[in-house]
Amino acid sequence: MEKLKAAIIGLGRIASLLEDDKLREKPCTHAGAIAADPDCILVAGCDMDAERCSLFAEKWNVPVYADAAEMISAHAPQILVIATHGDSHYHYCRLAANYGVPVIICEKPLADNIKEARKIAALANSNNGFPVIITNHERRYSQDYIRARAVLAEEKLGRLLCVNAKLCMGIKKRLVDVFWHDGTHLADAIMFLTDSVLKHKKRWGAKLHSTSGTAWLEGNLLKEKIDAGSCNPMPIPVIMEIGAGRDHLVFEMEFSCEKGRLHIGNNVFEIWESLPSPYAEKFRSLKKNGETFTGPTGYFSNMIKDACFCARNPGTIPRSSSADGLRVIEYLNAVRAWK
Repeated sequence: MEKLKAAIIGLGRIASLLEDDKLREKPCTHAGAIAADPDCILVAGCDMDAERCSLFAEKWNVPVYADAAEMISAHAPQILVIATHGDSHYHYCRLAANYGVPVIICEKPLADNIKEARKIAALANSNNGFPVIITNHERRYSQDYIRARAVLAEEKLGRLLCVNAKLCMGIKKRLVDVFWHDGTHLADAIMFLTDSVLKHKKRWGAKLHSTSGTAWLEGNLLKEKIDAGSCNPMPIPVIMEIGAGRDHLVFEMEFSCEKGRLHIGNNVFEIWESLPSPYAEKFRSLKKNGETFTGPTGYFSNMIKDACFCARNPGTIPRSSSADGLRVIEYLNAVRAWK
């Protein structure tokens, strides 16, 4: 079977440069995932930065371009990765659609505003699901998150009652930047793990443009689809803590259930179960059940496999669609607009 041709627009960190990080699970970039997958081949890259083009061409031994249309026209990729800043995502998605590229992988956030996010989602629905647009919310492809989703769906810990989440991404970053660019992963992970839609309710604490303090976001999880004859379940409360002024990274979620809790995040995977307490009669305590996850997670590898499957099977809905990306932007926009 002939390999699928893949190309990349935007040759920065997530496209290629992070592959040189010795501590990250590999592959950890789009180019790395494409090169490692036997079903596709990297044919070209594009960036307006000459230095990035030179580094990319040397590392991956492919031609590079400053003009995206020229690259797409010359190589007719079946998979096109858009790894540019959010303000250009719609432009390149539309360009790819006009050239008939069947599968587009768009970096998160889907766009930098709600209007263009909706336009991108509309592109994916303009011609019977063509082109397929994948939003790179990588945790949907990560094996530890897939396992956690199954634990919650099977109600091994009983019914989900509430969610608490924490995000800190640096000591100098503004809360709004942390929230928009990394909160997209947190919001999407919560929706993916619970198969629900996250809606904003209110915000308090530090102002979003602050570089210190903590902003608290209150929201609810709602089921988007309800089985016929079923009652709409009560909304599940969500509290999200966005912290600035920290010199460390925190990305964690705790799902509190009737009979235990699930704790997951960066380098965190814990399942706590309710058992008779060893400390007091007629009480129950939580205890880790011993299940852990040590990886590899396959987060980038599984994403490119999904893209290849979509390219070979027209009409397939990807695990992380443009509709999923739009739901996240709708939530982020509601938080940012809330007074």
